[in-house]
Amino acid sequence: MDFIRKNFRNLSDQEITGFLKEISQPSFRLKQIKEWIWKKGVGDFNEMNNLPVALKEALEQNFFLDKITILDSQKSKADKTVKVLFKSVDDEFFEGVLIPGKSRTTACISTQSGCPLNCDFCATGKLGFRRNLTRGEIYDQVFLLNEASLREFDRKLSNIVVMGMGEPFLNYENTIDALKMVSSVEGLAMSPQRITISTAGIIPGIKMLANENLRINLSISLHSADNQKRDFLMPINKKYNLQQLREAIFYFYKKTGERITYEYLLLKGINDSVEDAKKLAEFTKVSPCKINLIVYNSHEKSKYQQSDDLDLKAFVEYLESKNLVVTVRRSKGTDIDAACGQLANKKKPE
Repeated sequence: MDFIRKNFRNLSDQEITGFLKEISQPSFRLKQIKEWIWKKGVGDFNEMNNLPVALKEALEQNFFLDKITILDSQKSKADKTVKVLFKSVDDEFFEGVLIPGKSRTTACISTQSGCPLNCDFCATGKLGFRRNLTRGEIYDQVFLLNEASLREFDRKLSNIVVMGMGEPFLNYENTIDALKMVSSVEGLAMSPQRITISTAGIIPGIKMLANENLRINLSISLHSADNQKRDFLMPINKKYNLQQLREAIFYFYKKTGERITYEYLLLKGINDSVEDAKKLAEFTKVSPCKINLIVYNSHEKSKYQQSDDLDLKAFVEYLESKNLVVTVRRSKGTDIDAACGQLANKKKPE
């Protein structure tokens, strides 16, 4: 049987320390190695130039680093949004987006290659599911997009949204481990309060995040407060319906005291009536919240259209009449298929 090298970035500190002891290396090497991997973003043991040759050789013989690379990138001519196509060491592909604002830059990152949820309006869902990303692959997206932000906009990332490809709470452990490293002094030392995880409504994940006490923000991809409509738009609703979702949101709020954000994609003639707005307003009474209404971005396989301006206006006015905090978001990067629901591993034309 061939010897299989282990993914070093999946090891715990205890496992690394144990390996160092086995090969008669001092325990302080752990801190050095972790600094190279997480803070400096090195993807090759041979680049760790303050380690002895014998240690680098031992690491190379027993482990590999699952460092991702940038295969392709596109920059929007309209708003300077940058879409990045990442490649893993085993040739999986997934995307991230760098979204510039007036005084901040946000990274949108992925947690899975493809997505198993198959939401009817989303291009990513049409790809099917390939695999979960490792904590290192999730972390690398933030690291590489931070470097891209420095190059493109001369400033570090200010915010992270876990709203790219995949459902974060179906890859809970790797996602949370990666974000802990992002906010750790051993990693990028970003405040967890500048990180938002978006879920389609995976109840166990919502409750587990509530219990983590991490101060990471929670966003719910809702898109309808009507069970029948949501069943069709988002099949996950058949497993975790709106009543269960509401109970989980209440649990999260009581545990954390944090305000929830709802993402609501407006689809012409589907979920954009005043009656739909009434159901949304009723649903959100469960806790303090803010609502992001998203103008739909079409894609090649789409059968949906943007809501008419008058319907959008009536929808907003009704919600505001109920003293709800509402923002209308027109996604950036639509000209390079980098907007919400458009991520589908497409390279730019040659």
